[in-house]
Amino acid sequence: MQTDTDQLLRRILTDVLGLKAGQADGFTAETGLFGHLPELDSMAVAGLLTEMEDRLDIMIEDDEIDGELLETYGSLLVFAEAKRAAA
Repeated sequence: MQTDTDQLLRRILTDVLGLKAGQADGFTAETGLFGHLPELDSMAVAGLLTEMEDRLDIMIEDDEIDGELLETYGSLLVFAEAKRAAA
């Protein structure tokens, strides 16, 4: 069962990256993001993080961003859920 954060994050990825409708719905925790989705390049990362801050009402610090954060959908979701819980 998807959490509210999960649903929002899938919408954010779809909107920011211009994914096909429903494409993000098939993402699992192991789905690779950066380096696996051609739409998620270094330029798109800033837009993605900004949208996450706006739509999830969180603040992402520069020192929280590393390669592991964007490695898989699962790692990004865990991060987003933790940030929302702490907010």
